[in-house]
Amino acid sequence: MSPRSARLARLSRSVTFSACHRLHSKSLSDEENLKLFGKCNNPNGHGHNYKVTVTVRGEIDPVSGMVMNLTELKEYLQEAIMDPLDHKNLDKDVPYFAEVVSTTENVAVFIWENLQRLLPSGILYKVKVCETDQNVVVYKGEETMAEK
Repeated sequence: MSPRSARLARLSRSVTFSACHRLHSKSLSDEENLKLFGKCNNPNGHGHNYKVTVTVRGEIDPVSGMVMNLTELKEYLQEAIMDPLDHKNLDKDVPYFAEVVSTTENVAVFIWENLQRLLPSGILYKVKVCETDQNVVVYKGEETMAEK
């Protein structure tokens, strides 16, 4: 394969933000919420230092040698993640979570949807959200599980 042949690559960049939340579903009673979410249902909430890794994919541009300019990706992450989420109470400060439980899964979907609006079409590959070292969610834009 010649150096000028199209090559695909994945490019990732990480950011860290701090936020608090309370796991609580309006569809459940207080007792059901406590049973389901345990200490994470504390009415005063609790906080995390989330680490988010965003991966884009595409052809390596033969002129620039890049899939995407890292400076542009950094700006998109600032707008899609840091501005709306950093040092916020997810349930009270982020309108999306007024009706959606602020689980890490839903945080990943929120970030995905924000990035989809900003990034060039088709380039977003994966959003990985680490709530803790042990709790990690990976979202790739899938909406439902395929029928078996």
